[in-house]
Amino acid sequence: MSLVKKFAAVGGATSASRISGFVREALIGAALGAGPVADAFYAAFRFPNLFRRLFAEGAFNTAFIPLFAKELEGSGPEAARRFAEDVLSMLMAALIGLSALAILFMPFMVEWVIAPGFAEDPEKLDTTVLLTRIMFPYLFFMSLVAMLSGILNSMRRYFLAAIVPVLLNLILIGVLVVALSFGFDAKATGLWLAWGVFASGAAQLFFLLRGVRRQGFSMSLRRPALTPDVKRLLVLMGPALLTGGVTQINLLVGQIIASSQEGAISLLNYADRINQLPLGVIGIAIGVVLLPELSRTLKAGNFADAQHLQNRSLEFGLGLTLPAAVGFMLFAGPLVNLLYERGAFTAETTALTAAALSAFATGLPAYVLIKVFSPAYFARLDVKSPMWFSFAAVVVNIVGSLILFPIWGHVGIAAATSISAWLNFALLAGVLWRRGDFRPSPVTLRRVAMIVLASVAMGALVILLDGWMASWLASPSTLVRLVAVFAVIGIAALAYFAIVIATGAIDRDELKAALRRRKRA
Repeated sequence: MSLVKKFAAVGGATSASRISGFVREALIGAALGAGPVADAFYAAFRFPNLFRRLFAEGAFNTAFIPLFAKELEGSGPEAARRFAEDVLSMLMAALIGLSALAILFMPFMVEWVIAPGFAEDPEKLDTTVLLTRIMFPYLFFMSLVAMLSGILNSMRRYFLAAIVPVLLNLILIGVLVVALSFGFDAKATGLWLAWGVFASGAAQLFFLLRGVRRQGFSMSLRRPALTPDVKRLLVLMGPALLTGGVTQINLLVGQIIASSQEGAISLLNYADRINQLPLGVIGIAIGVVLLPELSRTLKAGNFADAQHLQNRSLEFGLGLTLPAAVGFMLFAGPLVNLLYERGAFTAETTALTAAALSAFATGLPAYVLIKVFSPAYFARLDVKSPMWFSFAAVVVNIVGSLILFPIWGHVGIAAATSISAWLNFALLAGVLWRRGDFRPSPVTLRRVAMIVLASVAMGALVILLDGWMASWLASPSTLVRLVAVFAVIGIAALAYFAIVIATGAIDRDELKAALRRRKRA
């Protein structure tokens, strides 16, 4: 299977999750708007999500996948199984202890870490504590899901791990449909949403367990022990705690600062949900596929193939992300209006969310490029260098947020997050270049230049279309606005792809092969 086809498999599955996530967010917006329960729910959900990204999808998988893939490639399935069983036993023991402590001390965590600004509103603070306690076990489920996903990805089975997150959205959509149909009040809706998050974690774990067993890979629980392999994993995880979750740390910093502005947390979340679509579909697809592929390639000593993997990932990531970023920056208002503006989500909320989306979008290419260059370090078991780069990015984000928030409000937080992402990317790419571990080929450099040119041309076209279709885009009819938004997106996309195909920025042979596979399907 070609690299692009693997990206497409993961990206297609992830896109189902992101699209259903839009439906979920639109329903939350209709049910809760940017009110106190919405702020409490998003603040509460972000905390277990932060730990999930830091420990499970961040530090844990960053360390686990290269080690597991190299055991699988170098020592065989039995050695890989023993390693996985040792890790599973320690992981479960650690998660149970962490969850118990977090639930016990949750009031302190919420008031001093998660949302200090809520202290002035006792009811909002109490709601956040309750919702966080209900949802925190989601971390337990999702950490085990992350490990099982890493095992499947190392076996080059990518689709199931990428599709199961859609269960979270489907369950929450079901909860919201019931809540809106029966007229639940805001607090009751928030409570049901929290229990829905809990249930979705259990459901995802169930399907991943079945998937791993179908690959003939079953594991038994052992007495937790610090074996040499587990110690090596922990050593690698330490620096990766910061590296793997830098985006989440930045968002948490933003949340803490934003908690002093009414509705700011919800506004940033609504904007970030749209921004996460290309980041999730493209960035996660690259990160999921590239790390195990690079790990196995470097273990086999195929350094030329490793360079090829990175060049193709750079072209693929930038080719799809840069035009999306331009579109979000220039067309944010109509997008937010179409996706969210109904029920408790007002025109004023739309304008504030659109401003945040434009600021987030300026950093979108950087987020995806981080996914391209980080695996080059992790596959070589170098987790310390990205750690220092991430630390620098977090410092810049905190300083930037503190400077810009008094000036631009919630938009300043989004802008600071984007600035820190570009710094992180620049450090990752620059050090790889200095070490000689990455050199973009002449073909890649030419393709990137054409991608930039095509994105600029597409942006100019979006501005013209936005002006020409202004009356349609502002129509009170949802159907008219839907047609107008899709017309602008469709025309702009056709123009962009016409340019990149004509200039050779997209590999024509790869595109033809993909189209032939689609026709056969």
